[in-house]
This record gives sequence, structure tokens and C-alpha cells, in this order.
Amino acid sequence: MDQEQQWIRQIQLKSSRTAAQQLVSRYYEEIYAYVYRQTLDKEVSLDLTQEIFISLLQTIRNYETGKSSFKTWLYKIATNHIVDYFRSKYYKYGHVVVPLEEGLLHAHADFTVQIEQKQEIEKMLEIVNQSDMVSQQIFRLKLFAGYTFKEIAELLQIPEPTAKTKYYALIKKIKASLKGDESWTSNRSNN
Repeated sequence: MDQEQQWIRQIQLKSSRTAAQQLVSRYYEEIYAYVYRQTLDKEVSLDLTQEIFISLLQTIRNYETGKSSFKTWLYKIATNHIVDYFRSKYYKYGHVVVPLEEGLLHAHADFTVQIEQKQEIEKMLEIVNQSDMVSQQIFRLKLFAGYTFKEIAELLQIPEPTAKTKYYALIKKIKASLKGDESWTSNRSNN
């Protein structure tokens, strides 16, 4: 039995705090990076990552070795938590753009380009967040976690062609929306 499986068993059987700390430490940076690429906000990412691991530890008794890899199970929890965050009232009504000071930290890059890139990413995420839950999960696992369509299909228990269709339909929707915004972007840069 590998070390990860030993930690899981110790947590499941004995509620081992040491094993829980080891397991969280092993995946913390990876999950934080996954969350940050989607929120683009350090504080929100830290909070969500903490909530993901709390949820993990509360439900680890339900994890069945051999049914799926632990990492896959963890990413499913993380993806569901991120989708819930973007659907929450907190996000919809309390969404705050990253303070300008954060953009100023990168003095070597063109500030205007950074703002435009951030706006494009926010627009893309806005479109994703308005999609159905399965499409969001597929998109996030493919783009932000690097999962293959086969892995996504197994994780979400859907046919692989369905995963591909939903992913590419959402990509097409994002491209169309961003193309529609090009006139707005070019008008702003001419002013």
C-alpha cells in the first residue's frame, strides 16, 4: 500500500490528524493553483482551497479505494466547489475586480495589456459560469487541471463524446462572445 493510501486509511479509521496534515500538504499547492487560475484572486483562492480541503476531510469516509484515484476524487470535489462559488450570491453580488495596485506590481509589462488580458479572462469565466454545471465541470477539468476527455468522462460518468461535444460547444460560445467584444476593445484603444 502506498503512502497516500496509508494516510487515507488512517484518516478513515482513526481520524488521524497527522495523516490528514500529510495528505493536505501533498496536494495543497496543486489545488491552490487550480483554483487561482479560475478566480485570479489570491484571497478568494486561499479561502476556496481551505474550504475544499475541509470538505475533503469531512467526506473522506465516503472515498472508496479502487473506484477512482484519490487525485481524481479530490479534483471532483474542487471543481464542484468552484462551480458552487461562481453560482453563489457572494460572487454574483460581491464580485470585486482585482485592485489596480496588484496590476502595478508587474512594472516590466505593459499595464494596459495586462488590464485587457484580465478583462478577457473575466469575460471568458463569466460565460463559463453561466453554462450548465456539467459543461462547467468539463471545461474546468480540461483547461485548468489538464484532464483528458477520457478521464473527464470517467470522473463525471458521461460518454466521452458528450464531454468533447460540451467542451467544444462552450469554446465556440466563448470565441463568438470574445469576437463580438473586439469592436468594443478596438474602440477603447483608439480613444
